[in-house]
Amino acid sequence: MSGLTSGERDAVAARLESVGVELAGPLAATQIAGGRSNLTFRLDDGISRWVLRMPPRTGRTPSAHDVAREHRVTGGLRNTAVPIAAPVLLQEDERDLGSPYTVADFVEGTTIQSADDLDRLDDATVRSVVDQLVETLAALHRVDHVAIGLERFGRPDGYAARQVRRWAGQWELVGTAEPDARRAATELAAQLARLVPGQVRVGIVHGDYRIDNTILRVGEFPSIAAVVDWELSTIGDPAADVALMCAYRNRAFDLIVGAPSAWTSDRLPEPDELAAAYETLSGRTLSDWDFHVALAHFKVAVIAAGIDHRRREGSGAGDGFDTAGQAVLPFLEAGLARIGAVR
Repeated sequence: MSGLTSGERDAVAARLESVGVELAGPLAATQIAGGRSNLTFRLDDGISRWVLRMPPRTGRTPSAHDVAREHRVTGGLRNTAVPIAAPVLLQEDERDLGSPYTVADFVEGTTIQSADDLDRLDDATVRSVVDQLVETLAALHRVDHVAIGLERFGRPDGYAARQVRRWAGQWELVGTAEPDARRAATELAAQLARLVPGQVRVGIVHGDYRIDNTILRVGEFPSIAAVVDWELSTIGDPAADVALMCAYRNRAFDLIVGAPSAWTSDRLPEPDELAAAYETLSGRTLSDWDFHVALAHFKVAVIAAGIDHRRREGSGAGDGFDTAGQAVLPFLEAGLARIGAVR
């Protein structure tokens, strides 16, 4: 699908006008390349541009495509040091598009998704971008979620236990029938449940943080123009966010995106270096690190299984959909290796 139908575009236009957006002309909609979860479209009225995000048309699983969360968290963050695409509209009624959707401002910048994208940047720019990425994540975790109106955005305690239950539940919905993967998932979920640590810190957790979920401004002074893809965000333990960022450095992530990705490139710091940089910039120690890294690998395994599930349901095609299932076992095995270090 390369866009929205004319009737859907008219419905979105009417919703935008109802919240005070003055449109210069009829809306055009073009699906933006990339993404294995929510659908993303660029809207254009001939003068201004916006971004619309909605869940996939079919093969959705409970809580995995929550565009309303993205709207609410970015609304809270709009006056903080965390760069976001300003939210414009949340439409939770499904009559317009068959699902909820959000519209946000279009942010000019560059997205770095593939290894080829990264290789267009020189070494100094890559170093600067990585520093900006880690500092922005630390800045997010410094935000007082209560002060910005997100006190009801998630429970502040018991985050790790809830995450284990949630992702184990997701696995039951989307997990592969492949015997080795099922055995590994069952064992990893059980060990994670048994070894859940106490929670040391509380903050806003992005839930899917890496270079390709940001929009960059590159040049003499590289910066992050916006952090995007917030549908997995919540209130929880910041160590989990850092661990997931590090887990995505696993080469098996290339199977999920269907090509050599920017975030697995050898030009970027190793996971332990990223974690150390975060501790330095945040001034915080990453407690129970091995547990959080193991849990992060479990999450990515389930995400990969979910992509493969949508392919099997007939709702996904293209780069990554045919190979994501091959990433499930490597991520589960990496999680098991890390949970074995927890004592």
